[in-house]
Amino acid sequence: MVVYPAQSRHDARGPLCLDLFAGAGGLAVGFKQAGWTVVGGNDVDSNASATFRLNFPEAVFFEGSVTELTPRLVLEKCALAEGELDCLIGGPPCQSFSYNNHQRSDSDDRARLFEHYLRIVRGLKPKTLVMENVPGILTIGGGSVVAAIRAELGSMGYQTTLDVLSAEEFGTPQVRRRVFIVATRAGEPASMLPRPTHRPANPRKRKTHDLKGLKKTVTVLDAIGDLPPLQSGGGSQVADRAGISAFTGFQRQARRGCRKLYNHVCHGLTSVNLNRVIHVPEGGNWRDIPRDLLPAGMQRAKLTDHTKRYGRLARRGFASTLLTKCDPHWGAYLHPTQNRTISVREAARLQGFPDKFRFAGESLGAQYEQVGNAVPVPLAASVGRAVIEHLAACPQSSEVGQDAGKDCCRGEPSANERRRAA
Repeated sequence: MVVYPAQSRHDARGPLCLDLFAGAGGLAVGFKQAGWTVVGGNDVDSNASATFRLNFPEAVFFEGSVTELTPRLVLEKCALAEGELDCLIGGPPCQSFSYNNHQRSDSDDRARLFEHYLRIVRGLKPKTLVMENVPGILTIGGGSVVAAIRAELGSMGYQTTLDVLSAEEFGTPQVRRRVFIVATRAGEPASMLPRPTHRPANPRKRKTHDLKGLKKTVTVLDAIGDLPPLQSGGGSQVADRAGISAFTGFQRQARRGCRKLYNHVCHGLTSVNLNRVIHVPEGGNWRDIPRDLLPAGMQRAKLTDHTKRYGRLARRGFASTLLTKCDPHWGAYLHPTQNRTISVREAARLQGFPDKFRFAGESLGAQYEQVGNAVPVPLAASVGRAVIEHLAACPQSSEVGQDAGKDCCRGEPSANERRRAA
């Protein structure tokens, strides 16, 4: 385990959170936007570590497997007392739970990493926690994984609940469903789950009266329409901002505080793939490519198969779930009007990252992977705000005051407040 100390002091004005299995930090970015102070993060991936440390210099970072991370080390390096942390956030690796993994199993070593998450919970005793994962976690092992998580948290004195949240219903230009398991030592956990702020991708799934007051959905054009054009394989990691001015609220928010354009660079398509994608219209896919140009395996495919392969995004539509590779052979990753894949920055916009968030990494593929693994930032921010509201409503006298949450619920000054007073 390599421990990178904070490079700057955080102001500690907001409640304190720590991000396990942080990746590049999608959850942490959203929580920070919601008013949280990020005191630390952990991930085993060195590229994700570099990105997190670049964007959260105020946080301690623990680079290494969570199996090697101890609560004592976290408390010491983050200058925390047991029970002081307001929220432990994180998403154990989802690949073993994903429906895209046809060999998924609860015996996969990655599927057992949640046990180490719970070990850290037992040692830190955070007031609340937020665990994120793919919907497949609900069914793997016949639901035994989720049952085990809830039972273990219950034995520690937490009340839990969960829900499946859709990213587009929280202002993300992407259809992406994620399970959030939330737990608290104070009050009802249901208040930690936010209500949708935007209309769903398919409004017919909701009753008309449920749509009242919801904002319009954010489309691909709303998100990336102001970014300058690129050739296939073009772009640069740092560039002066040029081209179209921001013309939507989403774009103006994304640009805020950032004069440069970072990570606007894309994969280069081979001549074979370029000859394929020129036949794909906006919103189209592999079915629009002449059969003799398709890979041999796809030439035998039925028209109902592989519906998103070689897909081109539609400006007035949503992005489908971003994976760790923006490869047209695996999904709809072609730019709506340009014959190329979307850039790292465009992928990041579709995940709701602000432009000032920079992706590090030894390769372009590593940057795409970090984007694809992230929790959509607007969704994370909505959850972060809901948890803050939950903590604010924490009663002044509670059983939590007898254990880890006494700073929160007894009115005694927390270490956070003592630090600010000093």
